[in-house]
Amino acid sequence: MTCSGSCASAVRTPPARASEPGPARPSVRIEPWGPDDLPLLRRCVGDPAMMEHLGGAEAEAKIAERQARYERPGSRQFKIVDEGTGEGVGWVGYWEREWDGEPVFEIGWAVVPSHQGRGIAGAATLRAIEQARYERPQRVLFAYPSVENAASNAICGKLGFELLGAEEFEYPKGSFMSCNVWRLRLS
Repeated sequence: MTCSGSCASAVRTPPARASEPGPARPSVRIEPWGPDDLPLLRRCVGDPAMMEHLGGAEAEAKIAERQARYERPGSRQFKIVDEGTGEGVGWVGYWEREWDGEPVFEIGWAVVPSHQGRGIAGAATLRAIEQARYERPQRVLFAYPSVENAASNAICGKLGFELLGAEEFEYPKGSFMSCNVWRLRLS
């Protein structure tokens, strides 16, 4: 199935909130990841510049494996769509993991270079946070951007995450990186 604007309702979201004061947010929506989204995934994780802070571009076999996971119903992986053009401009998603023995969500995002710097990543990440909150309000959400990724760290700060410090993580396997640990309570 290909998701177009009519498929956005497949993402269960809470009722819209009243407008918040401040700068206008970019007009984006998130849609469940679909079989036609492989070219966008290649642009997000197969591009060395996009994966600079995550160990480099993924190989085609790894991208195909990721695509298959993202397509599964309930994967919590979403295409970011620019509502003005209908174009897929990135990815945002969250998944379950364990932190200090407790079940939590981890979130990640990517916006293609031609659409960076417009607030799209923050707006789409906020939509994914709202979805996670709607799904499991008792959870905690974590983000682990590289300490060198100023843009992703800034998004965490703007969205109300609490910086807990930096830790070393193995990602990808066999490669270690220093990441900031950001926490957001969903309840």
